Amino acid sequence: MAVKANDPAVYAAGAVCWRLIEGRVQVLLIHRTVHGDVTIPKGKVDPGETLPRTAVREVEEETGLAVALGVPLGVSHYDMPDGRTKIVHYWAAEITSDAIAHSTFVPNGEVAAIEWVTIKKARTYLSYPADVTILEAFSALVDAGVTRTFALIALRHGKAAPRTGALPDARRPLTARGVKQAASLVDTITAWRPLRIISSTATRCVTTVAPLAASTGIPIKQTDLISQDALESDEADVRGVVGKRVRARKTAVLCSHGPVLPEILREIALATGSQTSSALSEAANLDTGGFTIVHLSSENPAAGILAIETYPATT
Repeated sequence: MAVKANDPAVYAAGAVCWRLIEGRVQVLLIHRTVHGDVTIPKGKVDPGETLPRTAVREVEEETGLAVALGVPLGVSHYDMPDGRTKIVHYWAAEITSDAIAHSTFVPNGEVAAIEWVTIKKARTYLSYPADVTILEAFSALVDAGVTRTFALIALRHGKAAPRTGALPDARRPLTARGVKQAASLVDTITAWRPLRIISSTATRCVTTVAPLAASTGIPIKQTDLISQDALESDEADVRGVVGKRVRARKTAVLCSHGPVLPEILREIALATGSQTSSALSEAANLDTGGFTIVHLSSENPAAGILAIETYPATT
C-alpha cells in the first residue's frame, strides 16, 4: 500500500521483532527517550514510501537491526492530540543471529534502550493497549506453532505493449509505464527479502523482475511452465513449479500473467491443504504490476495459508 499525499490520516508501520533465546520466544521492545514509554518499533511513512518499506526502515533506524518482514499482524488506529487518526500497520519479523551480530544500535535522543523480553513480560511492559493487541496477534501465532514463515509472491508483469501481430505475444515489451512499475515494486518486495525469482519466459515478465534481480543479486530462473502460451496450449505445469517452491520453504517471487495467476494461487492452496475461497480468487485478480503475498509456515506448510496481502502497482 502506498499512502496518498492528500490523506488526512497519519500512517505508520512497524514490526514485532522476535527471536529464540534459550528455546523461548522473546520480543524486542524499545524504551523511547522523549516520550518515556515502552513500545513496539514503528514510525511514520516517508513521502512516496510504501508501508512495508517503512516498517523495515523504522525498525533498523530505531533498533539498528536489518529485518525481513514475515506475516502481517494487524493494524492499530488511535486518535492523536491534534485530532487526526494514526493508522499503524504491523508485521512479524524474525531477527537472525547475523542481524544481531551486525546491529548498529546505540542509545540516542529517540530511543534510550532496547530490551528482549518474553511475551508475558511484554504484556505488562508495553505502555499502550494498541501495542498489546498487536502483541496478542503475534502470541496467537506462537501458540499455533507457526511463528517462522516464508512467503510466495505472485506478481503480474508490468503494463505491456498491445498485441499487433508484428511480434509473437511472448516477445511483447513493457511500455514506459510498465518499466516504471517494474522499478517501483523493488522497494516493497525486498521488504520480505526473497531468495528466489521465478519468471515466465515472456519478455514482459522477465523485464518486470529485472530491476528486482539487479537490486538483490538473485538470478532470474526463467521457465515456460508458468507462461501464458503454455497455459493456452495445455503445456503448463503450475502445480510442479508451485510444489517445488513450497517444498523449498524459501521466500520466492513468481512472475507470470493474468490468466495464470489464478492457477498459481489455487496450487498454493492445494499444496498447503488450504481451502480455496473468494478471497483467494480476489487475490489473483491483479492489475499489471500488482502482486499478492501468500504467507506459509516454514515448520509446517500443510498448516495452510496464514495470511494473504495484495499490493496494487504504485504507478
